[in-house]
Amino acid sequence: MVKDYSGSKYDDKDIRCKLDACRTYPAITDSERGEIVCGGCGLILVQNMPDTSHENNGYTQEDFMKQTRTGPATSLTMHDRGLSTVIGTNQDSTGKALSSKTKYEFNRLRTWDQRSKSKDTASLSKAFTLLNAMKTKLGIPHSVIEDTAYIYRKAVNAKLTKGRTIVSLVSAALYVACRENNIPRTLDDVADAGNVERKILSKDFRTLVKKLEINLNQYDTTSFISKISNNINLKEKTKRDAFDILKRCEKEQITAGKHPVAQAAASLYLSCLINGEKISQRRFAIESGISDVTIRNRVALIKKILKIME
Repeated sequence: MVKDYSGSKYDDKDIRCKLDACRTYPAITDSERGEIVCGGCGLILVQNMPDTSHENNGYTQEDFMKQTRTGPATSLTMHDRGLSTVIGTNQDSTGKALSSKTKYEFNRLRTWDQRSKSKDTASLSKAFTLLNAMKTKLGIPHSVIEDTAYIYRKAVNAKLTKGRTIVSLVSAALYVACRENNIPRTLDDVADAGNVERKILSKDFRTLVKKLEINLNQYDTTSFISKISNNINLKEKTKRDAFDILKRCEKEQITAGKHPVAQAAASLYLSCLINGEKISQRRFAIESGISDVTIRNRVALIKKILKIME
């Protein structure tokens, strides 16, 4: 049986050219092109046939290793992009232990392989180890981590590492990647995860944006509403009302130039007052990383412009 990508099935005996002169000629299967053609006139009878020359349905690790025809995917988060040579354990392909002479030779090869690596390779390895640790702490998607590794490599090529620590530069690259992908993470969140001072992180962030000519858009404030409300376990109705308050603020153009996290916290606080949830401004300040005074000022402005009564 032969099956094409359209889903219809054919029997080998039914695949014949409709011309009377070609009835005596057999059909020819071209496995490389995935086609069946008429042996008389060359008309393509079936095309887009699946490749059945290699079975790749492996359900165990052993089957996968036997049937795979390619290596692992390359990744920018690896210092060598996953393309380096790894000298394995002191065993041959059959699992038997190597002789003492061969074992000594391979130990020397490992030593020289380690010594031959450049300082840039060692620094990249350390940087991406820190990046993976921050990924776990902040719950960042892998696609954002790939973007972070790309930004950090560009910073290394631009020689921006001079006078800066690896941790602060990796943290700044991670914050830039979060801004580009609209992942709601503040400077304080990244600084805490990387154990970096916020002032140093902010300075390195501005350096990356300026030197690498990165254009960043402002954060979507609604994403911070979802983040803060989930951390405090607010009701769904409170969250929806906060979205409505934010939309009204955008229509009145009172969100321009305001901190998006503070705007989200103020909208949630007003929504809590409307729905009878007793959450203090101090609690919102702790969860959002914004001072009480800033939230209080934003709340007062929203009440005045939108005429919201508690």
